[in-house]
Amino acid sequence: MSSLTDVKLSVLDLSPIPADGDAGTALRNTLDLARQTERLGYHRYWLAEHHNMPGIASSATAVLIGHVASATERIRVGSGGIMLPNHSPLIVAEQFGMLEAFHPGRIDLGIGRAPGTDQRTALAVRGSMAALGAEDFPQQLGELMAYFEPDEHRAVNAFPAVGHKPPFWLLGSSGFSAQLAGALGLPFAFAHHFSAQNTLPAVRLYRESFRPSETLEKPYLMLGAAVICAETDERAEWLAGPSGLTFLSLRRGRPIPLPTPEEAAEYPYTDLDRQFLQERFGSNIIGSPETVRKGLEKLVSDTGADELVITTMVHGHADRVRSYELVADLLH
Repeated sequence: MSSLTDVKLSVLDLSPIPADGDAGTALRNTLDLARQTERLGYHRYWLAEHHNMPGIASSATAVLIGHVASATERIRVGSGGIMLPNHSPLIVAEQFGMLEAFHPGRIDLGIGRAPGTDQRTALAVRGSMAALGAEDFPQQLGELMAYFEPDEHRAVNAFPAVGHKPPFWLLGSSGFSAQLAGALGLPFAFAHHFSAQNTLPAVRLYRESFRPSETLEKPYLMLGAAVICAETDERAEWLAGPSGLTFLSLRRGRPIPLPTPEEAAEYPYTDLDRQFLQERFGSNIIGSPETVRKGLEKLVSDTGADELVITTMVHGHADRVRSYELVADLLH
């Protein structure tokens, strides 16, 4: 059975925009956090793709990956993930082939099939109602992977993708991507932080479906975990308030930038609001270093995860950096 000291720690960053800040500051904070977590020994730094979200600046994911990779030296940098139905496989291959050419051996290509936004915005991203489904995702993925391999008979090629292939990952929050990742022999990243009820079934399905490949001889599982760590449980809970209010606003169709802890504490939550937040954030790991240690150890023990990719959505940049520092100390 795996223990916390056996796993790698990584970062999932959405470049949060605070209510009293702006996107430029959020993006500069991302570069600083990447440098800080590289110093702390985190293994990889992934950026998410979301659209039409006033509290998230990581919409142009490939662009941001390039900046983060240029601002760091050793840490792996990648997508958590690129939502493939939003993009042409050819363009993704060109972008990530270029990133790998610039930063050889440091780029990851994590692929998901969700839109990363609401249906109206997905229509604006994809351009037609016919493109809103994800039924052809396996075919799109196959096309994308093929662009990284030489084929003298192919009429259209992706340059500089051929010869600059980053590792592929599949991302998911249900059994579909788990089974596909297993069948293809790819590493699998499961979004435990927002689909905890599906974690154990998806992990089981991934391992049962796994077939060895040129990429992997055995399954490799990464779990996304929402973590907020502070010196005390009370301080961590206080810092967690803005994330809950942000998600509540999103659910009501009125997304907002990340509020301050004071604004979150003063908000007039209904009993229904509190029940929803408890259900939605019950799997989050929030507290002092000892509380977080116990939560992460249980998650690793229950799932046998090889790696945890940690996302920390708090209002203050210094508090976010401090949370990652405290978590890194747990492995020492």
